[in-house]
Amino acid sequence: MSDAPRSDALAFFGATGDLAYKKIFPALHAMARRGHLEFPVIGVAKSGWNLDQLRARARESIEKHGGGVDDEAFKRLLARLGYIDGDYQDPATYKALLKAMGGAQHPTHYLAIPPSLFATVIKELGSSGCARNGRVIVEKPFGHDLPSAQALNVTLHSVFQESSVFRIDHYLGKEPVQNIVLFRFANTFLEPIWNRRYVKSVQITMAESFGVQGRGAFYDANGAIRDVVQNHLLQVVAYLAMEPPLTTYPESIQDEKVKVFRSILPLDPKDLVRGQFSGYRKEQGVKPDSTVETFAAVRLHIDSWRWDNVPFFIRAGKCMPVDVTEVLVTLKRPPLRKFRPEDANHFRFRLGPDVVIAVGAQIKKPGEHMDSEPTELKLVQRPQGEEMEAYERLLGDAMAGDHLLFTRQDAVEAQWAIVQPILGDATPVKEYQPGTWGPVEANKLTEHSGGWSNPK
Repeated sequence: MSDAPRSDALAFFGATGDLAYKKIFPALHAMARRGHLEFPVIGVAKSGWNLDQLRARARESIEKHGGGVDDEAFKRLLARLGYIDGDYQDPATYKALLKAMGGAQHPTHYLAIPPSLFATVIKELGSSGCARNGRVIVEKPFGHDLPSAQALNVTLHSVFQESSVFRIDHYLGKEPVQNIVLFRFANTFLEPIWNRRYVKSVQITMAESFGVQGRGAFYDANGAIRDVVQNHLLQVVAYLAMEPPLTTYPESIQDEKVKVFRSILPLDPKDLVRGQFSGYRKEQGVKPDSTVETFAAVRLHIDSWRWDNVPFFIRAGKCMPVDVTEVLVTLKRPPLRKFRPEDANHFRFRLGPDVVIAVGAQIKKPGEHMDSEPTELKLVQRPQGEEMEAYERLLGDAMAGDHLLFTRQDAVEAQWAIVQPILGDATPVKEYQPGTWGPVEANKLTEHSGGWSNPK
């Protein structure tokens, strides 16, 4: 837990945008329902709107994306909600914001805006006095590559100290992702086998059954590697591969994750397969000759004592057969040929949409022969929707000054250094049909490790 002062006001830029509509208003509503919304909330945007229009937008947002409106909680949200309609480049906008925050001593500013506007808003927050003793929450992408990430950090630090910067990767706020850390380090039986002596390979699959959903222009400027591999999935790798964190200081988990990132060798194009689903170039906002990947599969290596020669495979794609994110840690087979089954033991972590932690084992097949058959012991199985939503958790943590579930500057730059060699057209993009597991060329990456395991 942080001993930093709790923020006493929240200003969120981009109040009329898509992120506010899908995530921020539902998170604020959930906080109000739990009695945690005890500060003024001021939306800032340039849309020609007034407060009544923003209130209507908030209600529609919560009805569609927040599980329905709780009248008492919504009333508390409206009592806290303010709105400033103004240009981000106009000092008058920030003068009005300073007044609306009502003398707040530790405000938090949430930049739910395009990265191209970050520098403008950060500069004006600093010059207007709005940033004094304050914090800033920044949405990914944290840059477009390593040089731009470094430039963004210079911009942030021109006004805010690193201890006041909160970089949101919403994957870190997900309950099942945090469960990986707890499962690893709270169970004694796991540590003796969680290494190169017993682990054969690790696979991480992030499959999305849908396409770009009207976000063609955004996606065509980024692609799968920038959108999910460099951030979400490398964070999962860090949780799987990190050493036990110390419990004597709050930054210990962050330190161990950075050690993992610095141990991952920069990705080589020969360990990459890029794909693009058929029909992608016809999506609105996509260039007709686009070579941006909607699928990426990579093989990476961690140069450490624990993980030497254990391949880690990451696969992410759109228009896949199912909508699921899953980790499969496959163990080496036992040495005795008689009891060496075709299916190896494994640990399976399903991170979404439902939550599963399972152990794959062998039992005797009924009958007169000593033959085995696979079974799976489910330690956790929860349907979607039972956990606190990631944005509610992260917003509350940022207001409390708790960095545990956020991304640090050195981690961001180390992650970009890993993927820098495979950005852009590092390899040809291969076409694949919607509803398949991506281009067949991706199978070559895992051919010596038993092939891909396709989640059901």
